[in-house]
Amino acid sequence: MKAGELAVRLGGTVEGEDVELFACAGLEEARAGEVSFCKDAKHAKLVAETKASAILLPRDWQSGAPCTIIRVGDPDTACMVAAELFAPPPPERAAGIHPTAIVAPGVKIGADVHIGAYTVIEAGAEIGDGAVIEAQVFIGERCKVGAKTHIYPQVTLREGTVLGRNVILHCGVRLGGDGYGYSTTFEGGMPKIEKIPQLGVVEIADNVEIGSNTTIDRARVGRTYIGPHTKIDNLVQIGHNVKVAGYSGIIAQAGVAGSTQIGTGCLIWAQAGISGHIKIADGVQVGPQAGVPQSLDGTQKYVIGTPATSMKELAAITLAPKMLAKLRAEVKLLKSEIALLKAQM
Repeated sequence: MKAGELAVRLGGTVEGEDVELFACAGLEEARAGEVSFCKDAKHAKLVAETKASAILLPRDWQSGAPCTIIRVGDPDTACMVAAELFAPPPPERAAGIHPTAIVAPGVKIGADVHIGAYTVIEAGAEIGDGAVIEAQVFIGERCKVGAKTHIYPQVTLREGTVLGRNVILHCGVRLGGDGYGYSTTFEGGMPKIEKIPQLGVVEIADNVEIGSNTTIDRARVGRTYIGPHTKIDNLVQIGHNVKVAGYSGIIAQAGVAGSTQIGTGCLIWAQAGISGHIKIADGVQVGPQAGVPQSLDGTQKYVIGTPATSMKELAAITLAPKMLAKLRAEVKLLKSEIALLKAQM
């Protein structure tokens, strides 16, 4: 694609040679034939050194570039659009059941469903219209998969799991496994650990996306619930009977313990740990690596640290040693000045 054609598609204007372009790349790794982008003048040095054939820049960019410039309103968004234009089309999954798939008799399968190689679907399951189930997926008894849902390879849905419409499950997602449910008693001074049956299900609402190798435990009784439009990253652990109201994000390596309730519009950042049987109010953000041992009522919209606290409180705690050292120096100076005044009296 020529730079001029790309500019037209992006609503931009071209300055320089109408070069041929075939891909997008970052400023530092871009090569000849690729287009990059920059939206901030603080990266002008990287722009000056780029090997890209063209670069997407803001309309008011003043520092020039060593290649063709395409001026656009928002280089970040424009680059995303350009990347889609250059990307190869996604694999097409034609409707039908692969001959190696094992589908139990009586499974309800809607129209235009794709079921990939070596997938297993057990008795009582229901698959909605237009669903795509890729290779090596296991769907247990009585599971329900909503219309237009896409399940990538090696996903496991344990018995009774319910998926809404337009759900995306990436490779290796595990839904409906047993949570950490054990009772401990002592006999003769020795602990006796017994498993508590996990008899509930996992329910995923419409338009939820769940990243690779994330696990969500089945409820002890009732359901573990992930509300609509929630986006969950890779390597997240969600315990039994957790409820996420919806429109929230949970980022990589975060963990949510059992029976916790997370409100609407929350963000749980990477490696945050949330204790069990607590409530996180609507709109609260839990910062990276924060530990949350008790409920958050929404009076603090962003918490961080362990135990989690507001940014203002954490800053005060962090600055306290420096402030103490400063006060000591000031007291020492005052003492010396007082001693000097006394000597002059």
